Amino acid sequence: MKIINGIALLLVVIGAVNWGLIGAFEFNLVSFLFGAGTLFSRIIYCLVGISGLIALTFFGKLGE
Repeated sequence: MKIINGIALLLVVIGAVNWGLIGAFEFNLVSFLFGAGTLFSRIIYCLVGISGLIALTFFGKLGE
């Protein structure tokens, strides 16, 4: 489970950096690297979203 949490955290950080780039410079890194609306970019977005849901469980672990 530690590996899955690490991967999830990495993908959440990648998603956060992408949103920061979109907000600051109107530059979408995922679309730039993999193409806008391609199947692979949609898979990346889905994985980042699932990782965000997994990262929600980290709040429960703060007290440990």
